[in-house]
Amino acid sequence: MLVRIVSFVGVTRRIDMGQRLYVLSSGRLRRQQNTLVLETDEGKRFFPVEQVDEIHVFGEIDLNKRLLSFLTQQRIPVHFYNYHGYYIGTYYPREHYNSGYMILRQAEYYLDECKRLDLARRFVDGALFNLYKVVRYYRNRGKPLENVESSIESHRSRLDDLHDIAALMQAEGQAREAYYSAFDIILDDPDFAFEQRSRRPPRNRINALISFGNSLLYTAVLSEIYHTHLDPRIGFLHATNFRRFSLNLDVAEIFKPALVDRVIFSLVAKKQIQSRDFSEELEGLYLNDRGRRVFLEAWEKRLASTFRHRGLRRNVSYRRAIRLELYKIEKHLMGEKPYTPFHLRW
Repeated sequence: MLVRIVSFVGVTRRIDMGQRLYVLSSGRLRRQQNTLVLETDEGKRFFPVEQVDEIHVFGEIDLNKRLLSFLTQQRIPVHFYNYHGYYIGTYYPREHYNSGYMILRQAEYYLDECKRLDLARRFVDGALFNLYKVVRYYRNRGKPLENVESSIESHRSRLDDLHDIAALMQAEGQAREAYYSAFDIILDDPDFAFEQRSRRPPRNRINALISFGNSLLYTAVLSEIYHTHLDPRIGFLHATNFRRFSLNLDVAEIFKPALVDRVIFSLVAKKQIQSRDFSEELEGLYLNDRGRRVFLEAWEKRLASTFRHRGLRRNVSYRRAIRLELYKIEKHLMGEKPYTPFHLRW
């Protein structure tokens, strides 16, 4: 098994589940021969570079061009988050799987209105199916969610009648609004009342958890795209523009119910995340350092957890499922096999 390395403010843990380095403390990150060295007020931590696939920086970290050159050679992306844990950008090493052919195919599908609409519809259909499956799971366990289930099913049933991207995104937004109305019923915890979706700033604890989890999912998908021939700048549901990656946002919509929301439900139900794990700043609520550590631990376990893949007929991790989703998109763009989105199987 591979080794995941997690650094949480001076605490280093090795778990046989992957290869991510999370840096919540502040200090300096530098190269020492073939080793990454994290220098903080608590001392030095050494990470052999062959044991690191990606780096997530939450603290105030100093680094230099020599380190970035080394990370480029080792094909290690670095994701940066601001003080509140929001994703702000990525140092994306030179694409080593870069394919001119695939970029042209992505551009072709983006510029062709019918092809783009078809692919965008598949993303939304996958997202809504997985929202429905989460609600059905809790309804089968006695939660009164019949109206929410019907609403999501209704929005999904009309996707074929929508003929532009804006209409698809509106339907997805309406279905997700209905889905979020189920959170208070599912959780039944006054300390984690949902009320309504709020982003910047998040107005309550559930919104803070959703925003933090979504940031982690966006970077997880982006890291997986790096290991394919796809270009993350060309999305289909989310518009391609000058400011950001968009393909990872498309794919993340499908996995939010299976990954982000399931982590949140589990943490709240088991009382692993509590009111003490949040701080109030700038008229919003955010996870504090302890809360982030707890969430990241649960996040890594969720990504590493496995399920029976019907196509492969073997168990795969959810992180691997993201990579497989990208491979399916590649095959769709090359005309080999129509893309079918990932479906939760409960």
